[in-house]
Amino acid sequence: MMQVRSLSNPLRIPDLRRRLLFTAVMLALYRLGAHLPAPGVNVAAIESLFRQQGSLFSFLDLFVGGALSNFAIFALGVFPYITASIIFSLLQVVFPRLKEMATEEGEAGRRQLGMYTRYLTVVLAVIQGIGQIYLIQSQGAIPETRPLVLATILVTLVAGTMLLTWMGEIMTEYGVGNGVSLIIFGGIVARLPAQTAQTLTLVRAGEVAWYQFILDVLVILASIVAVVLITSAVRKIPVQYAKRVVGRRVYGGQSTHLPMRLIQAGVIPIIFAVS
Repeated sequence: MMQVRSLSNPLRIPDLRRRLLFTAVMLALYRLGAHLPAPGVNVAAIESLFRQQGSLFSFLDLFVGGALSNFAIFALGVFPYITASIIFSLLQVVFPRLKEMATEEGEAGRRQLGMYTRYLTVVLAVIQGIGQIYLIQSQGAIPETRPLVLATILVTLVAGTMLLTWMGEIMTEYGVGNGVSLIIFGGIVARLPAQTAQTLTLVRAGEVAWYQFILDVLVILASIVAVVLITSAVRKIPVQYAKRVVGRRVYGGQSTHLPMRLIQAGVIPIIFAVS
């Protein structure tokens, strides 16, 4: 009873309720867009393509919540924006001017750097969109191959990515947590109920044994726990401050530690490889 009460107490804060409601509305709009196919696309042919190609496309489709298998307006997801952000983070080491904008020019510099990131996001979205359109066109998933139709599909995909980027930014400002991370999380979690129901159907039909299903669940839970522990693990480096003598008093000499993350990169390499 105390645990339920401790969980319900934060919901009594009006600002937190508004933020949670705003986040839920944004995620609902994201899921709606993930089921709206781009114009001029044969969705049945794309679903057939996914069944034929196997796990690679299913893995990519997992991160966009099924939008790729529907070739929806959010088929590119937020990965062009993530890639652009990582590229500019790496460029700050090469170009001191970019580092000055991010660290020394305050909010104005970060706003300008964000504008450059959005420009690069558009470029990357166009490149990835052309690649996806060429792929599904080669499989006969686009009945009309006129340049105007292909351009319309490309503009729709790029606009969907920029809309998701904007939604992620306002979720960060007015919602709960990091908006882009929540969009990726929402896309992954959205597929879990359908996949679980499909697996249970196979178990009831006798095609998959119960012990195998339970073992898979335990392995997944253990993997989640291991990932959380590894990504949050830190190594405490001892730091000893020198003593100072001022008059008759001795200052300093305290010992503390400097926490260093065990995996500094976190999940950025995985996201960069996927995007």
